[in-house]
Amino acid sequence: MISSKRRITILFLAAVVLITATCQNLLAEEDLVQIVSGVVKHVDKDTKTMVVKTSDGTEHTIKWTGKTTWEGTKETGKGIKEGSQVTVKYTEKAGEKTAVGVRPGQGHRQSS
Repeated sequence: MISSKRRITILFLAAVVLITATCQNLLAEEDLVQIVSGVVKHVDKDTKTMVVKTSDGTEHTIKWTGKTTWEGTKETGKGIKEGSQVTVKYTEKAGEKTAVGVRPGQGHRQSS
């Protein structure tokens, strides 16, 4: 028979292991927000993606969703055109970048 002190110790250690594993899983699933600024090289409104080319020549394909916030426009994706300067906050999962927020940069002209 296991003593009460030993039983409590075992239960405590099991709880610590369970809590630690749960916290590690939650932290791993948390999205890290990144920012990229550049010129929009391509917009595909059907697939809701845009390609943003940074000053160093790197091209980022970024999709947007209904949850993406758009500064300077009331409609999702409206006003972002090829040649526009933008700053995009995005998350990345499994190599796919998803915009959290899009803001026009300098030289951006608002569409009507």
